[in-house]
Order: sequence, then C-alpha cells, then structure tokens
Amino acid sequence: MKCVIYRRHPGEPEHIDCQQPGDDRTAVLDSLKRMGDEEFCWVDVSDPGSGDLVDLAGILGLHPLAVEDAEEAHQRPKRERYGDVLAVALKTLWYVQENCAVETGEVMVFTGARFALTVRHGLADPTTEVAKRLSADERLLEFGPLAVLHAVLDTVVDSYTEAVLEVRSDLSALERDVFSPDREDLTERIYSLKREVLEFRDAVQPLLPVVHEFTDARTGWPDALLPYFRDVSDHLHRTDTEVRSLDELLNSALDAHLARVGTWQNDDMRRISAWAAILATPTLVAGLYGMNFAHMPELKWTYGYPLAIAVMAGAAVLLHRTFRRNGWL
Repeated sequence: MKCVIYRRHPGEPEHIDCQQPGDDRTAVLDSLKRMGDEEFCWVDVSDPGSGDLVDLAGILGLHPLAVEDAEEAHQRPKRERYGDVLAVALKTLWYVQENCAVETGEVMVFTGARFALTVRHGLADPTTEVAKRLSADERLLEFGPLAVLHAVLDTVVDSYTEAVLEVRSDLSALERDVFSPDREDLTERIYSLKREVLEFRDAVQPLLPVVHEFTDARTGWPDALLPYFRDVSDHLHRTDTEVRSLDELLNSALDAHLARVGTWQNDDMRRISAWAAILATPTLVAGLYGMNFAHMPELKWTYGYPLAIAVMAGAAVLLHRTFRRNGWL
C-alpha cells in the first residue's frame, strides 16, 4: 500500500509507504485521519486480498459493493457512483514481445471529496507514470482527486496506443507471410492475433462511453478540467478506430489466406489429375495387350513390342507437354 498526500495549491507532497507484508498499515491510516482542509490523498493498493480494504474503506467511506468490486478482478470497464464516491473500472494492457500477445490487468479508481484510491490487479503498474504527470503539471492538483482520475485514464489510454502499434507491426509481418510464395499454413497465427485484437476491443470499447461522459459539462466538474478529459477521449477514440481497422484487416487476411489455400488445393488436384491422365494411356495400352487374346493386332510382328512401347511413351510425352503448356504441371 502506498499513500501520497497532496496540497491543492503547489507544495511538496507527503509520501507514505506501507509495503511490507507484516505492516498493519497504521501509518497510512493515521495520515488519512490528520489531513488538512486543503489536502487530499491518493492511496494505491496492489492485488488486495479478501478483507485487505476493510479498514481503508471505513475511513474513506466506501460502499461495501465498491469494496467487493475492488477486491475481485475481472470487472468490465465501467463507472458507478456510490453516494459521493465515483468508481471507475478500466483494463490495463501491455504487449509481450516474446509470444506476440496482449496481456491485460485491471485498475479501479475511486474518487471522493478528499481522496483518490487506485486498486490494481495484474503486472501493469501505471502509478509511477501517474505520479510523474501529477508532479510535472501542478495545475492539475487544483482539481483535487479528479486530477488522479485524469492522470490514470491518460496513462492507461497512452499505453493502449503503444500496444496497438505493436499489434499493427505483427499484422504487417503476418500480411507479408500471407502473400509470400511460401506455402505455409498461417490460419493458427491469424486466429491467435485476432484473439488478441478482440481482447483489445474488450478493453477499449466499453471505456468509450465512460470517458465520453466525463467530457460533458453536466458532470458538474470545473470547466477548466473538461478539456483534459476531452483530450483523453480523443486519444481513446483514435485507438478504437485503429483496433477496428486491425480487426477488419485480420478478417481480410484470413479470407485471403483461405483463398490461397483453396488455390493450392486446386493446383494439387490439377497436378494429380494430369499425372493420372499421363499414366492412364500407357496403362490402357498395356492392359489391352495383357488380355492374351489370340487375335490381337501385330502380335506376330517383329517390331510390335517396340512399337507399343513407342506409342505409350509418345502419348505420355504429348500429354505431359500439353499439361505443362496449360499450367497443370
């Protein structure tokens, strides 16, 4: 657990860390009780277990349902309001280069009159970048806990942009392989990447209406704060457009690959049919003369056997040249 106490007007924030497993978090809880009127706190909790947020919820006035959502992962991106407390759930994304996969985590942001609480699940930790952004733009601190909400949203959405660029790079490489002369079955790779894109969409699309609502003046937030959320909304819409285009390109790549597989199969069938026709003519001649009838043409002729061989070989060569000219071989 980490806690930072900010002053709404420029000033040095007070950092309070309580990260050791044996700590009872007394330092954090005591600091929350003695905050001044012009101060607000940001508390960050990573991977809480059952009951870890009970004491904190009592001081911050969190609803039991909000605590339950925070402790349990697998929440969809959403916003809820519990009295004066706003709860926003969103997914964190990061790209794993080794297996070309998009991994997801979760973060819930609770904001009240004098506090912001982030509860994280997963390996992604946007809080370091959030703290840097809050320190770099002290004007945001005038908006109190909403500044933390904006910084978290902005950081997470920026990470979406970085991840989508990596996915596009993978798709470009996949497209080159689809149209390469090599006959390689890429169906599994295409479906695997499509699954990653769908996971991306599950994180981005439900968040769109949530962020869009924060750009409305009817929220009652300061007018000076709304442009910050409009900027986040613009970035999120751009990422959503990119993810949609990736999904459509993957569908096109799959269709193109399946069409090429069908072409390969047709080529194989034509090649097999051509060789079957080439072998059928000698087989027919040999079969006729192998029936051992007494009255067969040229049976008593000295050159009958060489002539039969020549006819079979000539027919095979003629058919082979015909099929090669027509592109069957």
